[in-house]
Formats: sequence, C-alpha cells, structure tokens
Amino acid sequence: MPGSTNGSNATKTMGAITVGGLVLVTAYTVALGSNGWLWFGWVVLGLITLGMVVTTKST
Repeated sequence: MPGSTNGSNATKTMGAITVGGLVLVTAYTVALGSNGWLWFGWVVLGLITLGMVVTTKST
C-alpha cells in the first residue's frame, strides 16, 4: 500500500537486530572461540531479514 511504513519499519528493525547479532556473535567468537550453532543461527537470521527486504521491495 503506498504511503505505508509498517513493512519498512519492521524491515529496518530486523536489519538492526541482524547487525547486532553479527556483532555479538563476532565478539563471542573473539572472546571464547567459535561456536558453529551461533553462526548458523546468525545465517538463518540473515536469510530471514533478506527475505523481508525482498518481499517489502516487491510490494
């Protein structure tokens, strides 16, 4: 819907969470060593965010 910002705000929030998650996972890896499950979770979060960006742009 033209003029609607709900999808845009949700996408921006999800993007911020994804970037914050990357920072946290990287800090954990530097401090305590790598954990594959954390990286896997971040990749899944990134893919969800990417899907939100694509669907928001196409509508």
